[in-house]
Amino acid sequence: MITAVLIDDDKHLRTGLKALLERYTNEINIIGEAESVKTGVETLEQLNPQVIFLDIHLSDGTGFDILEQLKGKTKAHIVFITAHEQYAVKAFKFSALDFILKPVDPEELQNTIIKIKEVVGKSNSFEHIDLLLENIRKKVDNFKRIALSTSDGIHLFDVSDIIRCEAKVNYTEFFIKNHKPILISRTLKEFEEMLTEHGFERIHQSHLINLSYLKSYIKSDGGYVIMADNTNIPIAQSKKEKLQELIKNL
Repeated sequence: MITAVLIDDDKHLRTGLKALLERYTNEINIIGEAESVKTGVETLEQLNPQVIFLDIHLSDGTGFDILEQLKGKTKAHIVFITAHEQYAVKAFKFSALDFILKPVDPEELQNTIIKIKEVVGKSNSFEHIDLLLENIRKKVDNFKRIALSTSDGIHLFDVSDIIRCEAKVNYTEFFIKNHKPILISRTLKEFEEMLTEHGFERIHQSHLINLSYLKSYIKSDGGYVIMADNTNIPIAQSKKEKLQELIKNL
C-alpha cells in the first residue's frame, strides 16, 4: 500500500479527490490531510508519506513554502494540484513534476496514479524540485534547464545542450551534447510545445531539432539537414519553406 498525504485548503476538493482515488485504485492510502503550510509541514514530518498531493495556493502561503521547509527531510513523490496557471504548469513540465489541474479530471488522475505506481519505491532525488523552486523564486519564464525523468532517475540538463529529439512511438529520445542518448516516456509533441521558444523546430513528424546545432541544409535527396552530431535528419515537405525562412534569420 502506498501512503499519501493530501494538502489543500479546499475541504470539498480533498473529499472529492479522496473519493476518486478510492474509485480508481486500492493501492494508495490517504493517511493524513492538511489545509495550510503550518499544518502541512507538521503532518508531513509526523507521517512521512511516500506521496504528497500538494495544492499551490494555501491559506497561509503556498505549497512551495512547504517544500522549502522540507528540503532534505523527505523523498516523497510530489503531485501538485493547481488551477490552469500557465506559468506554474510550464514550470512543472520543465522540472519533470506531476500535476493535476482543477477541477480534477478522472482520466488525468488515472494517468497520474499509473505514474505514482511506477516511481514510488525508486530512489528519488530532490534536484528537480530544487530546479522548480529556483525558477519560482526568480520568477523565471525562459527556463534555462530541464529535468528529464527516465527509468533510472531524474537528470538535469541545460536546454542549450540539447541537439535534437526524436520520436519513438510514445517515447522521445534526446540527443544531448557530451552525453549518451536518453529515452523519455513522453511524446515529442509535449517537448515541441515546451522547447519551440528556445530555438527548436519540428522539421519532421519524428524530429525536433535545435537550430543552434544545424550545420547544413541539403536540398537534394528530398531535402535533409546535417546536425552537429553528424546525423542526417529528413525534412517534411510541409516544413521546408518555414525552415528556410528560419535559417535566413539565424
